[in-house]
Amino acid sequence: MQREELARRLLEIQGGKCFICEEPIDLELHKWEIDHIIPRAKGGRDNENNYAVVHESCNRKKLDSDLRVARCMARYEKIKEKYSNLGPNRPNLGDFLREFGGAKHLLRVRIHDNYIEYVLDGATTSSVPLYKDKLSGMDYFFVVLPIEYIFHDERINPRAIGSRIKGLIEEFLAGRPQLHVSLAWAQENNGEIKVHVFDGQHKAAAQMLLGVRELPVRVFLNPDLDTLLVANTRAGTVLKQVAFDKSVQRFLGSQIYWEKIDQFRRMTNRSEDDLNFSEQDLLRFFRGEHREIKRYILDDVRTAVIHNPENRLKDYVEFSGRSKEKPLSYSTIEKTFFAFFINKEPMSMPLSYKLEVGENPRQLEKEQLVKLMNIVAEEIYVGKYDFDLGSYRIEEKLRKGEDIPDDHLRAIRLSREEILYNILRYVRDCIKRYYLMNEGKVIEDNELFQNKFPDIMWDHIRKVIRNIASLPIWVNRDPTISSAVFGGKQTYDFWKHVFDTGYTPSGVAVLPRGLNLDDLLT
Repeated sequence: MQREELARRLLEIQGGKCFICEEPIDLELHKWEIDHIIPRAKGGRDNENNYAVVHESCNRKKLDSDLRVARCMARYEKIKEKYSNLGPNRPNLGDFLREFGGAKHLLRVRIHDNYIEYVLDGATTSSVPLYKDKLSGMDYFFVVLPIEYIFHDERINPRAIGSRIKGLIEEFLAGRPQLHVSLAWAQENNGEIKVHVFDGQHKAAAQMLLGVRELPVRVFLNPDLDTLLVANTRAGTVLKQVAFDKSVQRFLGSQIYWEKIDQFRRMTNRSEDDLNFSEQDLLRFFRGEHREIKRYILDDVRTAVIHNPENRLKDYVEFSGRSKEKPLSYSTIEKTFFAFFINKEPMSMPLSYKLEVGENPRQLEKEQLVKLMNIVAEEIYVGKYDFDLGSYRIEEKLRKGEDIPDDHLRAIRLSREEILYNILRYVRDCIKRYYLMNEGKVIEDNELFQNKFPDIMWDHIRKVIRNIASLPIWVNRDPTISSAVFGGKQTYDFWKHVFDTGYTPSGVAVLPRGLNLDDLLT
């Protein structure tokens, strides 16, 4: 009875809600527990001020023993669930600002030679020094702003807010200060500026999750935005100050590609929708940036494919590369699908070539890669892969006797980069053989997906993937096989040897016999 009385008192303080998930608790209907807010291992005391009522289920799956961190991560997971399917690189800082009531107001300013005045509440005028960067010539100032006056810049830094935010939350809770302020830019227009944050999003989001509503920022005033974009991109790629995830690098490269196209149009006196020029024309025009332009072209193809709303495989891809929830990493996608089927050579025909009739080579390449990925998703993952089980140490769990469903085990094993690579090798050979036998054409590997496939080709591709996915080896639970074949990362050549001969290079039988395209097409 004493425990229930304590729970009622605590629940009244908590507004009737679970300390972790902040959803209502009914002490009679729900299973609940009382736990330390700050764990004893971190110096938390055994007294009422350090107790909280939580759902039993929340306490079991909490993401940290410190309930303050667990609550922040529960808030993060809610925001992630709400926004992650609304577009690439979500949730971003803009989503967090939206959830916490930020990004509402422009800032009234008056700019002087060496200081700037601003008004927050409509009445009180404040001022801060205005500095000039000696090397770039850009003006900037430092200011602490309520989140209502802060906006997110998706163009310069589209990075999603990932689960690594937990480390920042722990740092701030420990009383360690933010060492670098967020970076922002603003253009003055009729005495008003809109403050766009383009760096330091994770720090800002972590503080908002902890209840902070004012953030320090360094604001570049009336800057050259292209210079900021390139500087920020290089910081996260070439200089690797805080390296961008590869998918974010590709997204930025795609944005820069289209900005280069706009620049090319302006400097050659073309209309803003003119596409009557080629990728090779861009390379010749920006000859001093030849290597970068070539990369931006490919980044645009990669981004268009993986972030296509119709791409069903992207739901099974972990873009940050650190989660154990999804079976595929973005790196695996690049080293398999993109390595095989994206033409890396700049095209000579205009960007507008046969675009209206759906036969533009680059557009075909993008659309057909999405279709291939959808077939892989449908045959291996959709309705089969269990996100709750995830991908973490599945082989180890299997060897310990844990029950792993066949479909989930199959999906995990087929997701290995070296295995997926060799599956796509057979897809490539299937396509090449079709063109050779039915049309007498020899098509280069990197041009395959720039040719429009007939319906029967897609039937063949699906058969190849389905038949390989149905091989017994993917659900073989023999501990020896699990350890020797799937226990660690193998090379591409290891699985090429297995697929070609049925045996590992050391002679372990894995398949009844080597794979044959004729068999795979039945």
